[in-house]
Amino acid sequence: MSETTTNTLQYRVDGREDAPVLVLGPSLGTTWHMWDRQIPELIRTWRVVRFDLPGHGGAPAHPASSVAELGDRLLATLDELGIQRFGYAGCAFGGAIGLDLALRAPHRVASLVLVATSPRFGSADEFRRRGVIVRTNGLEPIARTSPEQWFTPTFAAAQPAIVDWAVQMVRTTDPGCYIAACEALAVFDVREALDRIGVPALVLVGSEDAITGPAEARTLVAGIADARLAVVPSASHLAPVEQPAAVTELLTGHFAPLAQEPSGTLTVPPMPPVSAPVVPVAEIAPAAPADAEGARPDPYESGLKLRREVLGDAHVDEALADEFGTDLQGLVTRFAWGEVWGRDGLDRRTRSAVTLSALIAGGHHDALADHTRAALRSGLTPDELREILLQTAVYCGLPAAESALRVVSRVIKEDTTPQA
Repeated sequence: MSETTTNTLQYRVDGREDAPVLVLGPSLGTTWHMWDRQIPELIRTWRVVRFDLPGHGGAPAHPASSVAELGDRLLATLDELGIQRFGYAGCAFGGAIGLDLALRAPHRVASLVLVATSPRFGSADEFRRRGVIVRTNGLEPIARTSPEQWFTPTFAAAQPAIVDWAVQMVRTTDPGCYIAACEALAVFDVREALDRIGVPALVLVGSEDAITGPAEARTLVAGIADARLAVVPSASHLAPVEQPAAVTELLTGHFAPLAQEPSGTLTVPPMPPVSAPVVPVAEIAPAAPADAEGARPDPYESGLKLRREVLGDAHVDEALADEFGTDLQGLVTRFAWGEVWGRDGLDRRTRSAVTLSALIAGGHHDALADHTRAALRSGLTPDELREILLQTAVYCGLPAAESALRVVSRVIKEDTTPQA
């Protein structure tokens, strides 16, 4: 097992040192062991590098704030190993890292396999609520339900030892790193950038995968120029575990052309010229008018982004859908969120606490419910919300605090109760 820093990842290497390199990335909640059943065949041809996400499989708990940050840590890890160019296969979260690398470091990725992967994983609200549940209840609820998400019922019934392994794998993950990974997936979205991926890609999906299934796979195939689809029968989310022979055959077939390159590391093509840099996935703001030099930028877009992160897409979409309130919503987005919430003077947790206190004092219960959900997303715990209610009871009055208690208690119950 490798030693890691905050800039690298825990890894394992199998196979000959002079063989071409294949990197395998895990799904959220799993470890590199999810690829164990592929290794005996792959190391006949490849030097295989597997890595763990932070806080998974005993890896140091250094949370990462984005998929791109994990991509950078993986590249730093490979740099330490002297690996420049490689084939890459990743499952779900590991697939997201593969998409990121193919976009930001195409000179490093020779070929790509995307298992149970999507250019956008569900909605931001879904992953932020999962983070709230883990922060409140720990990982036990996620661990208990993982087998039914990852495996078909037939496989789970026939392989109780693998089911127990899966539960234990999630149970031993660091909760803070799991929450950070949920936050990273909440903002991951490369749908508009798929046409920039220039490496050959195999999109592999289990026929019974209800998380990132054939529909998401077809979106990837439609968007990536050189991509083909492989649907694995009788497999769910962790197809490499459930149907190892089929997945191994697909991997070896897709990566076979790379195995013909010279031994050692794969040849690295020249970096793109300075005049045509590889740019990260980002929204490009419109150019400022020529006469606007020195003018203060409009805070609307930054305010809208922050408003969505704090309150959730569903709430913001509903608010913006009301044409009658367009001007008012613009005012709220531009000044409350772009100007005030966007300031650096207070962190998001503190702003949530101040906002809750003000809403309790004013008796604004609809907004209190929305901002209670926002506070949970921002990292405030139910115990901390209880302390805020006690504090406001002293300074805002018992009736105000009692009325607020009913609202806050309802939201906590709704948002922190694990799904059955």
